Amino acid sequence: MTGAAIRALPWGWFLRRLALMAVTLWVIITLTFFMMHAVPGGPFVSERMMAPEIAAALDAKWGLSDPLWQQYLNYLRGILRFDLGPSFKYPGVSVNEMIADGLAVTARTGLLAVLCVVAVGVPLGIAAALNRGRWPDTGVMMLATIGVAVPSYVIATVMLYVFALRLGWVPTFGLDDWRGYILPVIALAGFWVSFVARLTRSSLLETLDQDYMTTARAKGLRRRQILIRHGLRNSLIPVVTVLGPVVANLLTGSFVIEQIFALPGIGRHFVLSITNRDYTAIMGITIFYAAFLILMILIVDILYLWLDPRIRAGAKA
Repeated sequence: MTGAAIRALPWGWFLRRLALMAVTLWVIITLTFFMMHAVPGGPFVSERMMAPEIAAALDAKWGLSDPLWQQYLNYLRGILRFDLGPSFKYPGVSVNEMIADGLAVTARTGLLAVLCVVAVGVPLGIAAALNRGRWPDTGVMMLATIGVAVPSYVIATVMLYVFALRLGWVPTFGLDDWRGYILPVIALAGFWVSFVARLTRSSLLETLDQDYMTTARAKGLRRRQILIRHGLRNSLIPVVTVLGPVVANLLTGSFVIEQIFALPGIGRHFVLSITNRDYTAIMGITIFYAAFLILMILIVDILYLWLDPRIRAGAKA
């Protein structure tokens, strides 16, 4: 965004959105905390041979014997300091360290998947819209329908069997070299490429039928100029709407895909924390994901204001 565009932002609306984000995140933190503590048992319940005295000492050490309201207030104080607490299952490891350790892998894989979604899904949708009713449109929509209908874990399993086990072109698990990213990225991006392609096509077709597009053609403007200046900018608003949650979803990892390909990302940490009943890890990763999703929704709303002056005028009003 240019400096003029930033100065034109409705800052009153922006501050209200920040306040709403804070309230939303507080509600998520509160619900997550009390729902986790409503689950029967505790983080050390799987230790069957543990003496009651040792269990009581561990509860006292981690503050689990304190009243629930006091635990809640202590947890909120930690959140305000960006401290998600220690892991109950990995001594000496904090939840912040677990997230930081898995974030590098998850972010790299997710970023490649996001680039794949934008670089493949949007052009396919544009090509289908500009060739409505012809074979490119039919082919793109056929592939997009298959991509939307088939779950990502099915795509991942089939590709793993064919390209890794049978053909040996890529590793079966891990990220020892660049080839290890190929299958996870395709599995992560497959559904969203298809979805974005269908959405881009329908949105661009609707835009091309608008009166102002007919007027632009009547003025003798070149087709490319009409498409870029008048068509794409307006038709991309619905696409930007879904890209916010898509980016948040891909950059924070897919739990199933990371398990299938044994990637040491956030998603795998989350699954293991559920298996281990690691309460602080479950709550911390949930809160991290929620905060990132809320941030991406705010960025999408800001992009709205930049793409469509009508929305900017409404926000100022």
